[in-house]
Amino acid sequence: MDTKKLRQKILDLAIHGKLVPQDPNDEPASVLLERIKAEKERLIKEGKIKRGKKSVKTSDTPHYQQDVPFEIPGNWVWTSLGEICLFLSRGKSPKYSDTDKTYPVFAQKCNLKEGGISLEQARFLDPSTICKWSEEYKLKTGDVLVNSTGTGTVGRTRLFHESYLKHYPFVVPDSHVSVIRTASEIKSEFVFAYISSKLIQEYLEDNLAGSTNQKELYIGVLSDLSFPLPPLAEQQRIVAEIEKWFVLINEIEQGQTDLQSVIKQTKNKILDLAIHGKFVPQDPNDEPASELLKRINPKAEITCDNGHYPVGWIDVILGDIFYHNTGKALNSSNKEGVWRNYLTTSNVYWNQFDLSIIKQMPFKDNELEKCTVEKGDLLVCEGGDIGRSAIWNFDYNICIQNHIHRLRPKGDLNVLFYYYVLRFLKEHNLIGGKGIGLLGLSSNELHKIRMPLPPRKEQDRIVLKIEEMFSVLDNIQKALEA
Repeated sequence: MDTKKLRQKILDLAIHGKLVPQDPNDEPASVLLERIKAEKERLIKEGKIKRGKKSVKTSDTPHYQQDVPFEIPGNWVWTSLGEICLFLSRGKSPKYSDTDKTYPVFAQKCNLKEGGISLEQARFLDPSTICKWSEEYKLKTGDVLVNSTGTGTVGRTRLFHESYLKHYPFVVPDSHVSVIRTASEIKSEFVFAYISSKLIQEYLEDNLAGSTNQKELYIGVLSDLSFPLPPLAEQQRIVAEIEKWFVLINEIEQGQTDLQSVIKQTKNKILDLAIHGKFVPQDPNDEPASELLKRINPKAEITCDNGHYPVGWIDVILGDIFYHNTGKALNSSNKEGVWRNYLTTSNVYWNQFDLSIIKQMPFKDNELEKCTVEKGDLLVCEGGDIGRSAIWNFDYNICIQNHIHRLRPKGDLNVLFYYYVLRFLKEHNLIGGKGIGLLGLSSNELHKIRMPLPPRKEQDRIVLKIEEMFSVLDNIQKALEA
């Protein structure tokens, strides 16, 4: 389920007056708008707020007209955002203190990308400048905050609540954040829903000013923004209905996250059982793995059952059963040889290849044998995401750069089984040593990695069962993402 689309559909229904039924007994929004205008005039005369710029989009007509974005119910009214606001302004450019941590400044990064608000990354005012910030700039519960500068972050909208302050006395916005504070008879949650809707987010994006690298959302665009005003009672019903649906969606998302975690854990457990001989039953008629190893590599030391594997399996090192080598180092000054396509670690994913960008470099004849990948070769990344592996299953050959190991079986092996072995070892941080921040996986380290060798027929049964179970889990994963 695409919960982002579902959220946007709910917001779309809400702002069009289609989320909850209208009640003919509700006071018309036109009456509410006149009362808001009167309240603003009173506050202006008392010097409590300043008169904003007159909006050209204010209308007393209660229904539909050509200049508005869409049709609204008969008891709603089109107005402008500026007309219903008591305070609508960008913040100020603060003078910061690097030592005093008393008075935080709200910046765009406080509107978290993943949702919500946090003051953890806020900087702090120089205490000597507090007098320059009037009371109206101190953020209040219900303020709608809109990022107003910078490509990629402009338009990000969050709803402020004073609980975000925690132990701080107040917070003020910097000049990259716009504050929308509406009249008391406007539900700020409805304003937040309107500005968060896809329709308005796209409108704001289309009306930015400035260069490509420094887009600006001018306060006039917000002030003149057409706003569909419902009756107050309907605003309350809409907000309650949105909250009800969003709580349900949150539960769905949490369930998806939990299920994705379960899927990952289940796959890891399957691999754990598989490579330890506990996933499919053994067949006493299978040829023992020791006989297989004698054919693959007569010189290899045979280590029989060591307690980790079933009878009939043996413990080997990777170098016993695979030829391996790395590709060619990139040398821009060397132009000798035939230019050929080659893979880098950026082309290799877990049993997948991204071939959208393929580079070329020259290979000499004596380099091709160790650098050419054939169908069925297992490739292992040496750098970057160390140990990431994939099987080359294409009908044409390609070369590799030196940060990729090429593993080619020395005899009759199910290479896919060993792909899963490497995947398990990677998941448990057993490739390239222990810990994090590893810089590479040397040929010597790879050669010495210990792994199981099951009977050949059992390798096939294990892979078949893994593929069957993974297919079921992948289908569940796709259903979650649909």
